Amino acid sequence: MQIGDMAQATGLSRDTLRYYEKRGLLRAARSANGYRDYPPEAVGWLRYLRTAQELGFTLAEIEADMPLLAAPDTAETAALLRAALARKLHSIDARIAALAQLRGELARRLGEQMQDCPLRGAQDAAT
Repeated sequence: MQIGDMAQATGLSRDTLRYYEKRGLLRAARSANGYRDYPPEAVGWLRYLRTAQELGFTLAEIEADMPLLAAPDTAETAALLRAALARKLHSIDARIAALAQLRGELARRLGEQMQDCPLRGAQDAAT
């Protein structure tokens, strides 16, 4: 499958495909004329890669877990993938907690400032 066909099949740009190839996330054979020739299974891999990115995984995290995807489907491979997902879930939970704390602090500060705002009395009287 040439790069144009791969781009059309995946919805990714040619530049993105070249970038993934440069990072080692995608492999293509070269035909006699120098064109890239991607294997058909690359479409599924690219869909996985994009889904993982949409779920918040970085390319570095995907690269770190990539050998697991090439490994046979064993209980050990499944456990390693579950561990990677659990790490990501923990990271997301930590970010949510930090954002909630930041939100609370901002709301508290905004409330303090609104108490001192001369327009607050006019707003309260209007409602």
